[in-house]
Amino acid sequence: MKKITVIFILVLGFSGKGFSQENLMNLFDTEPQTIYTQATFKTTRIVLGQSIENPGKGNLIFVIQHHFGNINQGLYQFFGLDQATIRLGFEYGLTDWLQLGVGRSSFGKTYDANVKVKILRQSTGKRNMPISLSYFGSIGVNTLHQTTIGKYYFTNRISFLNQLLIARKFSSAISLQITPSLVHRNLVQTPSEDNNVFALGAGGRFKLSHHTSLNLEYFYLLSKQTAATYHNSFSIGFDVETGGHVFQMYVSNSQGIIGQNFIPGTTGNWLNGDVVIGFNITRAFVIKKPKQFKK
Repeated sequence: MKKITVIFILVLGFSGKGFSQENLMNLFDTEPQTIYTQATFKTTRIVLGQSIENPGKGNLIFVIQHHFGNINQGLYQFFGLDQATIRLGFEYGLTDWLQLGVGRSSFGKTYDANVKVKILRQSTGKRNMPISLSYFGSIGVNTLHQTTIGKYYFTNRISFLNQLLIARKFSSAISLQITPSLVHRNLVQTPSEDNNVFALGAGGRFKLSHHTSLNLEYFYLLSKQTAATYHNSFSIGFDVETGGHVFQMYVSNSQGIIGQNFIPGTTGNWLNGDVVIGFNITRAFVIKKPKQFKK
């Protein structure tokens, strides 16, 4: 009888997955765990503007952003398809909380470099954090040939963008973000334009299926001088995720692609049909595998 009892205990201790040693220890582990929210947005952009998302550590994202011309130009310009603005960019996850990026846009022949830093992450459990918070900063250099008379310094070509990205994933289907933004341009075209432009952005993702979503994005100009001359940027996008790619199709009243261009310089008016068709293609590459996946 004693032998049978011993064998029975050994079977419970070592067989199957029903009562492993790890599960037995979990009965005594009452400390709650921190569960971080994943995939608030599908990629690093909501539409034109930045989302709360970063590439993972060791991951490289290649981004192709493409705008056509205004739809209301008619058949002669093939409803804007004869014209194009494009940006090619790379974003690398140096750590899980730090992104570095570079890019080049044909709009203003602008080169840009950027950084995105995660400050807070939405989570539940041991650490309950209701929002995610990141900082995004970008510097752009316009390389168009000089058209003004007189001295023109390199610093005149430089512009800056500073943003706070504040987001919350309310459910698997709905994510929202607000984006206080400051654009500084060292040189503006006319005295009536602001060097410093403040704007408040808002965006949302509304999941339609496992691989598709509807995205909305709006930037409201707070600087009165700029608001009197330019329009608020408004974009509607449709995301499709296909493995390592995310394809974003959208319509917008903004011609510029980086924030320094489209936030303070949107000339299109939706009511007049001044909208463009555009798309983003995002492709992720694993450059440095996590330790747990290394052989």
